[in-house]
Amino acid sequence: MFNKILIANRGEIAVRIIRACRELGIQTVAVYSEADREALHVDLADEAVCIGPARAKESYLNTENIISATVLTRAEAIHPGFGFLAENSKFAEMCRECNITFIGPAPEVIERMGNKVKARQLMSEAGVPIVPGAEGELQDLKQTAKAAKSLGYPVMLKASAGGGGKGIRIVRSAEELRKAYDTAKSEAKAAFNNDCLYLEKYIEEPRHIEFQILADNYGHIVHLGERDCSIQRRNQKVIEEAPSTVLSPKQREKMGEAAIRAAKAVGYQSAGTIEFLVDKNGSFYFMEMNTRIQVEHPVTEMITGIDIVKEQIKIAAGEKLNIKQEDVQIKGHAVECRINAENPFLGFRPSPGKVNILLWPGGSGVRVDSALYNGYTIPPNYDSMIAKLITHGKDRYEALNKMRRALAEFVIEGIDTNIEFLFQILNNENFINGKIDTSFLAKEFNLK
Repeated sequence: MFNKILIANRGEIAVRIIRACRELGIQTVAVYSEADREALHVDLADEAVCIGPARAKESYLNTENIISATVLTRAEAIHPGFGFLAENSKFAEMCRECNITFIGPAPEVIERMGNKVKARQLMSEAGVPIVPGAEGELQDLKQTAKAAKSLGYPVMLKASAGGGGKGIRIVRSAEELRKAYDTAKSEAKAAFNNDCLYLEKYIEEPRHIEFQILADNYGHIVHLGERDCSIQRRNQKVIEEAPSTVLSPKQREKMGEAAIRAAKAVGYQSAGTIEFLVDKNGSFYFMEMNTRIQVEHPVTEMITGIDIVKEQIKIAAGEKLNIKQEDVQIKGHAVECRINAENPFLGFRPSPGKVNILLWPGGSGVRVDSALYNGYTIPPNYDSMIAKLITHGKDRYEALNKMRRALAEFVIEGIDTNIEFLFQILNNENFINGKIDTSFLAKEFNLK
């Protein structure tokens, strides 16, 4: 096992990893930008190193400074969390060259799954269903128009290097294609420094269902069941729950087997997630693989009792996975709400600033993952998510009731949050009845 781990991240995920390390008896090193000097993860870690100015490009994405901090503090491993460098194959390769363990899959695997076109091809070869689409990357608008006509509208333009909902456009007619093509290319270039696109048939009103996997270095892979992440705004998840209400035991088994097949096909090692789209007929299609810990991992932890972050660290340390597939038992239902510092009623305008009053909800089956504290000033430089509220009950009805009660107890003053908007979703009749898909927020709340 490692003696010391550097956490190359900030906010609630850095706090989450520090706590897991502490329980495993591992010392921790926090890195922070000048804007995060007063951040909770800096205070909780055994050591802390400033790695640059507020801009993420100069700090949390500054690979040289992060490697230097690791060497300076004699940490043996780096946990990247999610976002920032978590799916950066070049950074994982840098770690390997410096004899530092990257807590995640091998650089080659990140590279393979990071290119969505290559990933589609690999999954198809492994017998995992993929969304019908044009082969390879799109060369120009003319080829795109031809491929779209052949597939039949609506289609979806997607960034080859994509993730996080960026570089994606739905195209419903030939007239919309040019604008969507140009916009997707420029967005992909800005987000990933890579403007390559590919084309898929757009599946109308699907469910977004993902399977959590754990894979060790000895060929042993298990899945921990699914999460339903269909409540989204602009391809960004808002509420997640587990298990899904629409999967039959047979479907669950079939999709779980496909997830394991996908992981085996790329030689995966670590915690990871296989994302699928499930259409109205129950057919499922591979969408992408996330080669990192997910924001929404707590809902799986709540229903399985398995600490995914600890397992991820143990795997990176070379330990064998001590979980068999038959050991994974789903108990009850869990729901997660992402609490953001934003105003949903003013176009989701970000709301950084000082937290004057903070009261956490509590009680049985309630969990809060956050790095907030009374008097903390939320900087304007980073993602607006400030907390994750997770509830667990014996069934969906109880988990949702606990979520409503917990949200009512949640007090944050000094900034705007999306708590009232989350209440509106939770009290929506179609949501209560489980009639949801990825277009739910657009349809029910007229959000674009």
